[in-house]
Amino acid sequence: MRIISGKSRGTKLHSLEGDTTRPTLDRVKESLFNIIQNEIINSNFLDVFSGSGAIGLEAASRGAKKVILCDKSKEAILCEKNKSAIEIIKKNIEKTHLNNIVTLYEMSFEKVLDKIQNKIDIVYIDPPYKTDFVYESVKKIIEKDLLSKDGTIIIETDEEKRITKQIENLN
Repeated sequence: MRIISGKSRGTKLHSLEGDTTRPTLDRVKESLFNIIQNEIINSNFLDVFSGSGAIGLEAASRGAKKVILCDKSKEAILCEKNKSAIEIIKKNIEKTHLNNIVTLYEMSFEKVLDKIQNKIDIVYIDPPYKTDFVYESVKKIIEKDLLSKDGTIIIETDEEKRITKQIENLN
């Protein structure tokens, strides 16, 4: 796992051992960033369930103005798995030298969404599978009016139909 492009291009990132996180493959990450490349420059980027921080750090490396990383879900609190994730994210922020762009919150996504004051241009949501965290995140983003006028929400899930149905019911 590495930073693909930008200021920190080629930097190899630390990742968690085991299967508690699912790092986005470099080829998937590259495709994603090719799609949103024109939106990243000077954007406010939020990576709600950061894992290793790779997605948010990629955005920072490619020119995002501000990146917010968050990793502490209800599920993680229960099983204490986020402690190593936070340490990995801290190491990766340091390794990429993007400290001035990236802010890391070790708190639940609900608290982070409550804390955000500025509009977010790009939100990346890749929560633990088999949860309702996508629905809960999107609902809170809408309620708090956090998304900029032309903002984008990107969701990575293995349950597309269920998640789509939940989100459609928000309207």
